[in-house]
Amino acid sequence: MKTPPLVNPGPALSGEQARRYSRQIVIPQIQEVGQERIRNSKVLCIGAGGLGSPALMYLAAAGVGTIGIVDFDTVDETNLHRQILYGQSDIGKKKVEVAKSKIYESNPLISVNTYPVRITHVNISEIISHYDVIIDATDNFASRYLINDAAVLLNKPYAWGSVNRFDGQAAFFWSSLGPCYRCLHPKPPAPGTVQSCAEAGVLGVLCASVASMQVNEVIKAITGIGDLQIGKLMIYDALEAQYSKIDIGKNPQCVICGDNPTQVDLLENYESFCGVELDTVISAKELQEKITNNDDFMLVDVREPEEYAQSQILGSVLMPVATFIDGSAFELLPRDKEIILHCRSGIRSAHCLSMIKKAGFTNSRHLDGGIIAWEKL
Repeated sequence: MKTPPLVNPGPALSGEQARRYSRQIVIPQIQEVGQERIRNSKVLCIGAGGLGSPALMYLAAAGVGTIGIVDFDTVDETNLHRQILYGQSDIGKKKVEVAKSKIYESNPLISVNTYPVRITHVNISEIISHYDVIIDATDNFASRYLINDAAVLLNKPYAWGSVNRFDGQAAFFWSSLGPCYRCLHPKPPAPGTVQSCAEAGVLGVLCASVASMQVNEVIKAITGIGDLQIGKLMIYDALEAQYSKIDIGKNPQCVICGDNPTQVDLLENYESFCGVELDTVISAKELQEKITNNDDFMLVDVREPEEYAQSQILGSVLMPVATFIDGSAFELLPRDKEIILHCRSGIRSAHCLSMIKKAGFTNSRHLDGGIIAWEKL
């Protein structure tokens, strides 16, 4: 789809800028006016992990004038095979701060804003309102639906991406011109039916392939060149090295962007919408007090064995997510005392919590923020 340039050109490029971006400016479709649009643009990347890492570096290298980064997480050793912004010495540091430093090392001629927070229905509108276009580089369904709904309500275009093992997907959503994410996925999958990267794994280089597709669409939107892939789901199979596209139609019945939308504002709890029970959480401090008081409960670690071997909470029992999906974990869980689940950040444990509650284990909670929050005590 042909669209006008999203961003107006700014002031004339300086000599330093013209030299830095000369190999991009020489492209007939871009030229100096296109580079001035890029330099005048503001792009927000939500998530600084597998997709966010290469996306941020390409945004900076392209000369995007203002880059925003949203991520509440810290760097972990298991990130390093795919999150190319980070190195061994960055483990334990806030991702947004490391990313900001690496971006300025790559290109000191731009500006970087950081938001070391978890996006919620309370803060997302204020954050994204300052940007021209958004990149969704998150890894959970609650965040994806939240970003989509906020983008629709504020008429913000955004590039979405997803990776799993060898399979990557990307799409460019702009509800005023085509479908939104809810048109593609009206409802989230049932908790536990889609494995996370920690459970299924992901080929590191796949993240760069999908992030490149996302940034490519962002630059096209900013400059008005080429055909934006609105209404297309772009699919990449890394094993077969094959790209394909599927048409996505706008759903007239969509609750957020349809002909008669029934949802006219952001939901208060997207985790609950996605089947994640957040009303049954325990904080790291509360858990520490229970352990200190020798309370009678079962602490279950739902991460993978290799994660458990690297770090663990004393007294926890390992039961990976797969054992909840196949039901074998239920035979090992007690019904006469409280069960507390935890993972790395709280996403997987929340999904497992939903499964065991449906199986009748009502006296159960999960650790808010996972072992990341625990290690900050």
